[in-house]
Amino acid sequence: MNIAVCVKQVPDTADIKWTENNTIQREGLESIINPFDMYALETALKLKDEFKSVNITALTMGPPQAEEIIRKSIAIGINDGFVITDKKFAGADTAATGRTIAAAIKEKIKNVDLVLCGQFATDGDTAQTGPAISVNLNYPIITYVKEILSVKNNIITVKKEVEDGMEILKVKLPAVLCMLKCDYEPRRPLIDGFKTAQKADIPKYGLEDIGLDAEQVGFKGSPTYVSKAFRPEQKQCGDIFEPTNTDDAINKILEALNG
Repeated sequence: MNIAVCVKQVPDTADIKWTENNTIQREGLESIINPFDMYALETALKLKDEFKSVNITALTMGPPQAEEIIRKSIAIGINDGFVITDKKFAGADTAATGRTIAAAIKEKIKNVDLVLCGQFATDGDTAQTGPAISVNLNYPIITYVKEILSVKNNIITVKKEVEDGMEILKVKLPAVLCMLKCDYEPRRPLIDGFKTAQKADIPKYGLEDIGLDAEQVGFKGSPTYVSKAFRPEQKQCGDIFEPTNTDDAINKILEALNG
């Protein structure tokens, strides 16, 4: 089984700043692997533990220095990985990002059986990139996945979180799964993993390597854009009543409810 895991480099901070073009200012910020993507990586590694024929490739779209998170992925047990990077990819929305990642998967990973993504990215929280990858690959998708229960006869069974509980779903491979935070913790790298990661060759692929035109990627290929980015104003938590007795408390509550 060949598994592709899409990972994203995100700022290791909640204090995100914005550029004049309403994109995230990443310079000077320490970066980490998106936490939801860590669960996608761990889920892939659990399949590798179970099926020795599993090969896992991690990929990311970003600046050249994003190879750091590919090395971190290799350090915990991923087989290999690459970076999709090109100035023409700048300004991509989720539609263009999904198109670009899907093209790279098609061109650079042979016979992909399963694509794993994090359900959300902590720097965007749109939950749209995974579905966009699915559409461009023409693979079925299951979102909000908590756990893979089994893989048998080219059918994968998963536990999916829904509003009022859990669902058990089956999908035929190849498919895309978007992972939530799981009930198991992602593993940590060992010393041998660090050594392997440092020696690994991390290819970098640009526009000419993935078979797309400039009009299909980056800002030019994006049907949407961020017109404004801002932090919501802090709202007051409410009024504090200090009643002298039970009747007074009831009257205060009724006054508040009646406006």
